[in-house]
Amino acid sequence: MHAASHQRGGPQLLATIRGGVDEEVLLEHLVHLHAVWLAMEDDEPVGMAIYRDGVIEAVFVTARRRRRGVARMVVNTLKTLETPPKDALALPGDRATKSLYESFGWKARLLTMHAE
Repeated sequence: MHAASHQRGGPQLLATIRGGVDEEVLLEHLVHLHAVWLAMEDDEPVGMAIYRDGVIEAVFVTARRRRRGVARMVVNTLKTLETPPKDALALPGDRATKSLYESFGWKARLLTMHAE
């Protein structure tokens, strides 16, 4: 959350993920909803996704495990669910995340512009 809050569009993404839930209980809330998916390696979390209502809201991989296929594995796992993702969110300028989704054949279809 800290990293996203400092990126362009990050505060808006975090507001979408929070959906009015206090930050202090957000993780507990998401776990209760079965919306948190972890990627584990040797009993250590190396990546995660927030997935609910057919939307991948976030994918995160620890710095040491990036560019090793962890995010791809997470998305592939989500695609095997009874209700696979139909949409995914990416921050403006986050080329790595956009490229990940494009590698699955997904296309950007909406860009929301805000007056600030």
